[in-house]
Amino acid sequence: MRKSREISQKKSVFSFVVDGKCELWYLQLLKQHKALNINLEPKLPQKKKLQDQFAIVETLTEESEKVFWIIDFDTILKETQEAKKGNKTPLQEFKELYNKTKKNDKIIIVVNNPCLEYWFLLHFEQTSKHFSSYEKLEKSVRKHLADYEKTEKYYKNSRQNIYQKLKPNLPTAIVNAKNLGEFSFDNIKTGITEMYKIFNSLELILIENKQK
Repeated sequence: MRKSREISQKKSVFSFVVDGKCELWYLQLLKQHKALNINLEPKLPQKKKLQDQFAIVETLTEESEKVFWIIDFDTILKETQEAKKGNKTPLQEFKELYNKTKKNDKIIIVVNNPCLEYWFLLHFEQTSKHFSSYEKLEKSVRKHLADYEKTEKYYKNSRQNIYQKLKPNLPTAIVNAKNLGEFSFDNIKTGITEMYKIFNSLELILIENKQK
């Protein structure tokens, strides 16, 4: 009996591989504020190359129920433009890795185009406008978050952190993001954020736990 009770109480592990500190801070706050029977494990690799990130993603599948690989697509496009002719571009490499993940249902790729702040913007307005970089997007974000900064101090402000600021509009952001559909290599110049996939998975676990 003790063994079966221990198994039923074991937490699901959701791991995250991110390529920026903003994503790391946001996920740390999500972990702090979400009362879930899930162990959220955000990781920021020291090496930022796509192949290195993917290697970590594959390793994490051995100990995780789900592994979310969060991608800022503006970085891939920027590095592709800067790539030397004749070499495989980051975009080509990402497409190969993206297709590989289709063979493993534990891996969920979350694309933000251009970046995480597009997800923040959708908490306040519905748009499909494409911004080529955060710098192009910044003005729109500041219409709603006037004091926004890409700093840990801002994200983890003791009076009201970024998650607390956005939480009242989270259902709106999820709907707005879903309405944009999924990322497609056939249309890479479209504003998109797939962060809703994380919250969909969290809610699914909640439902499953209630049914046990």
